[in-house]
Amino acid sequence: MLSVISPAKTLDFETPATTATHSQPDFLDHSQRLVSILRDYSPQQLSELMGISDKLAGLNAARFAEWQPRFTPENAKPAAQAFQGDVYVGLEASTFSDDDNEFAQRHLRILSGLYGLLRPLDLIQPYRLEMGTRLPNPAGKDLYAYWQDTLTGALNEAIAASGSKVLVNLASNEYFKAVDTKRLDARVITPVFKDEKNGKFKIISFYAKKARGLMAAWMIRQRLNAPEDLKAFDVAGYAFSPAMSEGDTLVFTRREDQS
Repeated sequence: MLSVISPAKTLDFETPATTATHSQPDFLDHSQRLVSILRDYSPQQLSELMGISDKLAGLNAARFAEWQPRFTPENAKPAAQAFQGDVYVGLEASTFSDDDNEFAQRHLRILSGLYGLLRPLDLIQPYRLEMGTRLPNPAGKDLYAYWQDTLTGALNEAIAASGSKVLVNLASNEYFKAVDTKRLDARVITPVFKDEKNGKFKIISFYAKKARGLMAAWMIRQRLNAPEDLKAFDVAGYAFSPAMSEGDTLVFTRREDQS
C-alpha cells in the first residue's frame, strides 16, 4: 500500500536532519529543465506567475539561480524533514527510527511541483513552485501537463513495489490533480477528516492537513499494508465514521472536546 501527501510552502533548512541516510530524487533532469525555464523570469515576473510578494519572488529567483543538481547533505536536506507545513507537523518525520524511514521510503511519496515525486529521504534544495502554477513548458501550458505522465508511471511502479495495489490519497486536490487516476493500476482510497464545530462536522483546513500527516505517520509506524486496517486510525481523537463514509472515501471525525 502506498500513500501520497502534498509538499509544504514552509521550509526548514536550518535544523540538521536527524538521519544520515538519504537518497537522490528520481527526476532531477526534469527539475533542471524547469529551473532553466524559471531562471529566465525576473523577480517581478515570478511574483506575477506565482502570486507571491516581491520579497518572496526575489528569494526564489535567488534560489533558482543557485540551484544545482548535485545534492549532498551539505547543500540539501531530506524532503520529509525539509518541509514544515501543517501536514509535516502531523508527520513528525524527524522522530522516525531507521526502520520507520526504511518503511517510509517504500510506502510514502510526496508530490512536488519542482521535483515531481519524492521519497521521504530524497534530498531537496529550497524552492517554491506549486503544482497549480501555470508555467508554460515544452509539454504544455502548466505543470500538470509537464508532470502527469511521469507521475502516473512512477506511482504505478511504486504501488507495484509496495506489495498492495492500493493508493491512499492524503494529498490536496491541487496536487492530486497532477495524477491521471484513470491510468493508475490501483484502488484509490481517500481519507477525509472532519472536526466538530458548533455541533456539526466540517473539514477545517488546518486540522485536516495535520490529520493527513498524522495518518501517514501512523501508517508508517504500524507498518500498514491492508486497506481495511485504515479504519482503525484513532490518533488525536479521530475515529472512523461508517455513516459518513461512502465507497473508498473514508471519513474520520473528531468531537469538539477532543481537538
